[in-house]
Amino acid sequence: MGKATKIALQADMVKAGLTAFFNITAKWKLTTSEQRVLLGSPAEATFFKWKKNPESVNRLTHDLLERISYILGIHKALRILFSNRQESVYSWIKTPNKAPLFNGQSALERMLGGNVSDLYAVRKYLDSQRG
Repeated sequence: MGKATKIALQADMVKAGLTAFFNITAKWKLTTSEQRVLLGSPAEATFFKWKKNPESVNRLTHDLLERISYILGIHKALRILFSNRQESVYSWIKTPNKAPLFNGQSALERMLGGNVSDLYAVRKYLDSQRG
């Protein structure tokens, strides 16, 4: 595979990932501030550039790709867990949870800790619930 092909594939993946991230977080009804934290707190101008025109972004850092991947995985797990309760797919993230990982907080509150490990912990929890 040539260099130009690799760059084009990466740009397509970045566009798809950012588009999916913004679609999911819109359905979760997250604020701009919450979305930025989940993405690792990029500069406001950069964030709005990504949101307005994801196809203009050719590459993202490994950290950003990892964060987006966890959000996509969390969303997928919720769709599987709540396949018969569509409203829960989008409301669970903000619902207080008594599981030890959350200690009465919502998954969103945990994820807003700002660390990639917070996203990982929620993803791992959901995967364990799926069995």
